[in-house]
Formats: sequence, structure tokens, C-alpha cells
Amino acid sequence: MSDRDATDVDRVVVALDVGGTGMKCALVRPDGVAVRTERHPTDAARGPQAVIGTILDVALGLADKARADGLTPVAVGIAVPGVVDEARGVAVWSANVGFRDVPLRDLAVSRLGLPTALGHDVRVGGLAEARLGAGRGAGHVLFVAIGTGIAAAHVVDGVAAVGAHGAAGEIGHIMVRPDGPRCGCGRPGCLEAVASASAIGRRYAELAGGSTDGAVTAAEVAERAAVGEPLAGRVWQEAVEALADGLASGQALFDVATIVLGGGLAQAGGLLLNPLRAALHERMTFHREPRLVAAALGDEAGCLGAALLALDAMGVRDHQERR
Repeated sequence: MSDRDATDVDRVVVALDVGGTGMKCALVRPDGVAVRTERHPTDAARGPQAVIGTILDVALGLADKARADGLTPVAVGIAVPGVVDEARGVAVWSANVGFRDVPLRDLAVSRLGLPTALGHDVRVGGLAEARLGAGRGAGHVLFVAIGTGIAAAHVVDGVAAVGAHGAAGEIGHIMVRPDGPRCGCGRPGCLEAVASASAIGRRYAELAGGSTDGAVTAAEVAERAAVGEPLAGRVWQEAVEALADGLASGQALFDVATIVLGGGLAQAGGLLLNPLRAALHERMTFHREPRLVAAALGDEAGCLGAALLALDAMGVRDHQERR
């Protein structure tokens, strides 16, 4: 074993994927393998300062555990939702955790004494899927996370586009149905308002004449559609057609080789992928049809991507493939 290999075995990145409810945390080697994983509550209701304190405490605790196990923490990678200015390391805005212009990178550097990278949760998830997961080897990948909302990451040769203002990838706010339901952003007919998991549940409840409080989940709609329930079939088909329109727009803009679907809705597997592939195929004219696949890394993607982002900031881009 070379000195370089021995160093890589010992080195780890402290990686955190922060959500409104919980945070997934890991110690990740430069080859993209997590050697320790943990989960901690975010408890965003306590307010942003308390959440910041928890993030820093958990990160420091992981670094200490790495050293206790004979490992060397070399960097910190943190992923958060919302609008993120990666260049400045600032969480500009996040409704889920209440952040407004939080200099999270500098706070982590001050607390842990390690180089730190801050990224957007969907972009780092896309980074991991493109380099370690379902999009590996494709070169041009569009990662689309479909859950409560819909967002995307465009990854080219292992680098995720950030945009001029840190807001690239908001595919959920492409207008697909001008006369559709009003989106949380204020406009009618956004993809997210029609085809997200929460939108599917609401639509089913509305057509069934019941409440719109999410009593029926998207997974239940998919299951009911699969066994032939007409109402569920209608709602599911509406969502598939809207998703196909959104993905066709994405393909026209980005011309990717592979589209990777992640998030909770992608867990429907063939119930989603099979009709969506057919609907997307119908929409292709002169554009090349992308390969459409389900994400491979599950809820590990955010931590792995946060680690990759931190390693990239240190200039480490080798050994980042699963063997």
C-alpha cells in the first residue's frame, strides 16, 4: 500500500445534510465511502440560532469521534435547503430551518478549525448521484428530487451549476399548467404545484370531495392507481404528464445524457418510471432522449455530496468512485 493510499484510508470529511426535521451525518472517506453515520433531530421550531448551535455541536462531535477512532478529519461539508451562496458560504434563505443570511461556513471554520464547504441540499445530492450513484459516468446529468417540492441539479463533468445568485435548478417552478393550482411561490401552475408528492395527495383529496390536508399520500395514490382505481389513475396520470412536460423542458435547456429521479416520489419505482419514460419519449422531437433512472444512493446522497463538495474545495477529486 502506498503512502497516498494509507493517507486516504485515514482521512475523513465530516458531512452533514440538514433538513427541517432531522440531519443526516457521516464521516466520509475521499473514495466516497461513509465509515460512520448518525442521525440527529434538527428541531427547527427552536429557532435558527438553536439549529446553528446543533449543527456545530454535531459536527464537532463527529470530528472528535473520528480522532478517537484513529481517523483524521480534514474538512467539513454541510448541506442545507433553500438559497445558498456557496462562494461566500452563506445560507441566504431557508424556510425549513429559518435561516436568513447565516455565515455557516465561517462559523464552522471558527468552531472546528477545519476547511468547510457549504452547499445546497439538492445540488449536493445531485453531485453524489452523478459521481457515485445512478448518473456515474454520464458526464451530463440532471438530478431531479421530487418530494414535498421539486428541485433539480444540473451536473456537468462532476460539477453542479450554482447559478449567478445561488438559485440554479428550480425546475419545480417551471410553469406547466397556466390554469393550474397556485404554487407556494405565488404563481399558478408550477410543476411543483401539480406533480410534487404533496400536490398529488391534495389533488386526490380535492377530486374525492374530501379535505386537502394531506390525508391521502402520493404513495397511496400510486398504489390505488396500480390496482385500477379510476380516480387515483386519473390523478397519477395528470402528475406523470406534468412531470414529463417539466423534464422535456429541462432536456431542451440542458441536453443531458441521464436524468436521475430522487426524492420520496421516486420510491414508486416502475409505477412512476415506466409511464414517465413513455410520456417523455412522446415529447422528444429533435432533442436526444435522456436515460431516465431512479436514484441509487437513497438518503445517503446528501451527506456524500456534502463531503464531495468539501473535498473539491480542497482540490481532491480522485478516488471518488465506488469500487
